[in-house]
Amino acid sequence: MALQDVCKWQAPDTQGLSPHLSPAGGWAVPRGCDPQTFLQTHGPRLAHGTTTLAFRFRHGVIAAADTRSSCSNYVACPASRKVIPVHQHLLGTTSGTSADCATWYRVLQRELRLRALREGRLPSVASAAKLLSTMMSRYRGLDLCVATALCGWDRSGPALFYVYSDGTRLQGDIFSVGSGSPYAYGVLDRGYRYDMTTQEAYILARRAVAHATHRDAYSGGSVDLFHVRESGWEYVSRNDACVLYSELQKLPEPEKQEEEASEAHPEPVTPHGAGDGGELSVGCRPGDSGLPAETETL
Repeated sequence: MALQDVCKWQAPDTQGLSPHLSPAGGWAVPRGCDPQTFLQTHGPRLAHGTTTLAFRFRHGVIAAADTRSSCSNYVACPASRKVIPVHQHLLGTTSGTSADCATWYRVLQRELRLRALREGRLPSVASAAKLLSTMMSRYRGLDLCVATALCGWDRSGPALFYVYSDGTRLQGDIFSVGSGSPYAYGVLDRGYRYDMTTQEAYILARRAVAHATHRDAYSGGSVDLFHVRESGWEYVSRNDACVLYSELQKLPEPEKQEEEASEAHPEPVTPHGAGDGGELSVGCRPGDSGLPAETETL
C-alpha cells in the first residue's frame, strides 16, 4: 500500500489558481532551457561604475563619493553609502563589486580589532593597508573586485593608501577610483594644494565628485563628504549631486579668484635705473627697502 493512501493525502489541483508561491525549483521554464545557461548566454552584462576620491592635506584626509549603485543601465540604489568606517580614525572608500567590498571590510574590521586587543593600541594606516592587500592577494584571479582608498590619521599624521584586490598597495596624496575618476582627477589636479584650508578642501572634493556625476552615466545620486581629523573621522554632509553641480557653476573658478586678488593688490613697478646700481630717482625714502609692506613683515 502506498504511503499516500495510508496518510490519506491528495495531490493539489494543479489546474486551478493557488494563493501560495511555488516552492524553490518549482518555477515553470520553457522545455529544454536551463535558467542558469539562459542567463549566462542572453542575460545582461552587469557593468558597474562609481566615483570615489580621497586626498591628504595639512588638516587631515578628505574622502568623498557619490551614492549611486548601478548594474548596467539599472540603478540598483540611488542612496548607498560608499565610504565605510573601519574604526574611529580610519575610513575606506569602496569601488568595485558592492558585496566584495562589504565582505572584505568586515574582515578587515575584525582583524584590526583583534590586533588592537593584542597590542593595546590601534594599528597604523600603513599596517591596515598591508593587511588588507595581503589577505586579498590570495584570491587573485577569482573575479574578486575591490578597489579602495584607506584614509586615516595615526601616530605619523594623516595617511592615505590605495589598495586593489590583486594585492596592489600604493601610498600617495590624491587617489580617485571608479568610472568617473578621469573627470574627478581633472578637477583635483587643477585645484589641489597641500596647504588648503578646511573649507577649500570641502569645496574641492564636492566640485570633483559633482563634475564626475555630471559626465559619468554610472555615477550620480548625492555626494557624501567625510573628514578624518586627529580626533577621529567626521561625517560632514550629503548633498544632491544635481543641485550641487548647478550651485558650483555659479562660483568663480580658482584662477579667476587669483586674477581678482592680483588686480586688487597690484605688484609695485620697479623704477628705471634700479638694476644698474644707480640711485633711484623717485619712490624711495632713506631706510626704505622698496619692497611691499606684506613682504617686509614675513
